[in-house]
Amino acid sequence: MSDQIKHECGIALIRLLKPLVYYQEKYGTWQYGLNKLYLLMEKQHNRGQDGAGAVCVKTNLEAGNTYISRFRSVQQNPIIDVFNQINEPLQQAQLNRDEIDSADWAYKNFPFAGELYLGHLRYGTFGKNSIDLVHPVMRQNNWKSRNLVLAGNFNLTNTDELFKVLVDLGQHPKAFTDTVTVLEKVGHFLDEENQLLFRRYKNEGAINNEISSQIEKNLDIQNILERSTKDFDGGYTIAGLIGHGDAFVVRDPWGIRPAHYYFDDEIVVVASERAAIQTVMDVGVEEVKEINPGEALIVKKDGLISKQMIRVPHKKTSCSFERIYFSRGSDKDIYKERKELGRLICPAILKSIDYDFENTVFSYIPNTSETAFYGMIEGVRSYLVDWKIDEIEKRNGSLTNEDIKRIISFEPRVEKIAIKDVKLRTFIADDASRNDLVAHVYDVTYGAIRNYKDTLVIIDDSIVRGTTLKKSILKILDRLKPKKIIVVSSAPQIRYPDCYGIDMARLDKFIAFNAAIELLKDQGKESVIQDVYMKCKEQQHLSKEEMVNYVREIYKLFTPEEVSAKIAELLKPEDCNAEVEIVYQSIENLHKACPNDLGDWYFTGNYPTPGGNRVVNGSFINFVEGKHERAY
Repeated sequence: MSDQIKHECGIALIRLLKPLVYYQEKYGTWQYGLNKLYLLMEKQHNRGQDGAGAVCVKTNLEAGNTYISRFRSVQQNPIIDVFNQINEPLQQAQLNRDEIDSADWAYKNFPFAGELYLGHLRYGTFGKNSIDLVHPVMRQNNWKSRNLVLAGNFNLTNTDELFKVLVDLGQHPKAFTDTVTVLEKVGHFLDEENQLLFRRYKNEGAINNEISSQIEKNLDIQNILERSTKDFDGGYTIAGLIGHGDAFVVRDPWGIRPAHYYFDDEIVVVASERAAIQTVMDVGVEEVKEINPGEALIVKKDGLISKQMIRVPHKKTSCSFERIYFSRGSDKDIYKERKELGRLICPAILKSIDYDFENTVFSYIPNTSETAFYGMIEGVRSYLVDWKIDEIEKRNGSLTNEDIKRIISFEPRVEKIAIKDVKLRTFIADDASRNDLVAHVYDVTYGAIRNYKDTLVIIDDSIVRGTTLKKSILKILDRLKPKKIIVVSSAPQIRYPDCYGIDMARLDKFIAFNAAIELLKDQGKESVIQDVYMKCKEQQHLSKEEMVNYVREIYKLFTPEEVSAKIAELLKPEDCNAEVEIVYQSIENLHKACPNDLGDWYFTGNYPTPGGNRVVNGSFINFVEGKHERAY
């Protein structure tokens, strides 16, 4: 993606089902679980570079010993920094090799030698990049079964409503964020469940020490999650550890955020991405399962593993942006889907180049669009196969060997044009200096384009804001002196804000929205803007369940092709000599390529939860009123 947007967080949960000495004897190290945690986090580092954190819970320590340990970081390489902190006691201690290698010694003395691990990778969608915002977050108590650790990939649209519920209960949450709200909501019902069991066993005549162990054994995680997530509106995968040793991962009923798991008789592994589990555990794709929408995977302290229904599942609308861009392309299905996105958009590309292959060069914007590029070229070659057959049939009997050779060997011209040279840091304060740096994010391959004769087709996985296209990519591509530049997006036009995890909350940041607004102005239809504004304002007193997405009316007067043409006009730099055209994927083709992941609200405005309509209307109100803030 040429535009930098912040997006999905990642989780990694490890539950060892055997004592540490088992792994020491079988794998040669008691650090088996810790090593798996590190690998899972590194294999998902694409999901979060603003911060990282990890927690270890020991389930069998005597009282008086620390049994929950946590390290977090917002350093430049946060995963490395977290594990440097974790390993520091081993590096500093004056120990012999036998002590370091001893599972028994490690369990008693090394903070991160335990049965339960939870790791998190953060992409900040809101707020400053403070260490306090980095997961895992903790709610501590002197009773083990009341200690709660959470890490998640989530955004809730109704934090204000949930916050009010907590205040009405008499609580005083320390911050108005969905992270704190979720922690306190789950924590409240964890406390209630503990108190309920305490009263029951007390009435039965049990003494306090006995009661604690009975509570730990019989804590009803399913009930806690059912009650605490009842009013959640948004996309979420939330992983939790309880101090005595229970663990869970719960997924939203729409399946918006991803969650996959694997287990055998030694280990339970949960992660955001299937391919990460496959790589780390060296298992086949069929061995890694998906936590279904509305379900929770629950692992009790005694190792019992179950999947429990927490919320009634809705129509599955898992995020299609996961498939297009966010997830690593090493997943079997995601790789195929990205190729298919490139192949399906091929007919529109061929129409744009007027089927002139001799004077067209095909390329891509690195790095995530490379797979779609392969699919696009497969589509071009498939067309050329039919063309070759037709050429030979039309001239049957009159072809020379040279003619046949020329026809058979004809191939699309493919070049690596754009090269991502450096990741720039935004430490430059003034806009002019920053824009000058952004213009050099990419280098180009000189000499691959014939001056003022060739058309350059270059595919990107998506175009969100278009800032990098305008300020960098189109300028440097124009240096090659092409006759025309066609920028292809393997994703449809992004028209609406996301409120379930992606940093796409403001309408005025979307080039498609800005293009539609400009079209309304060009055609003297600014009244539509005011009409939509008034309809959005009139809904503000309604509950989110009653709201309608009126922002759709902004686009109704125009075809996708008209919006694309206006986008090209807005993004073309003033000093660009080449003609510029933008070609977008269609919604229909998106669903053909990703048939199992139908979440498309940022393209269509079809929000899976009621809170989405409230967010999009609020975003439009903010746009008209000039408020530069997100609407939830």
